[in-house]
Amino acid sequence: MAEWMAAALWIVAALVLATIALGLVRVERGPSNGDRMLAAQLLGTGAVAVLLLLGRATNAPALLDVALVLALLASVASAVFVRRIGVSLPHAPPAASMGTDPAPDKGAAQGTQA
Repeated sequence: MAEWMAAALWIVAALVLATIALGLVRVERGPSNGDRMLAAQLLGTGAVAVLLLLGRATNAPALLDVALVLALLASVASAVFVRRIGVSLPHAPPAASMGTDPAPDKGAAQGTQA
């Protein structure tokens, strides 16, 4: 591999590490558990990317195996996080505020008046 390509891979790996560092801030501060979970996923994905880049730059196939195992562990970790901590989805607005009536008045539908 050309030396300029290896240097480019090292530079890209450093940039990905910088995004991982920014993700650590979100893990610490994140206003909700969902934000923290997504930031943790960013950390796992970024680590896999760095390992793949460095494995290619240094011609070390063992790093590719480590990246594969880390990708599997990161996906399992997010599933465990959702199972144990729970991430709540935003609630839908009530049907009455949208102007629709989910259960129409039965008396009006039958033509009888109370």
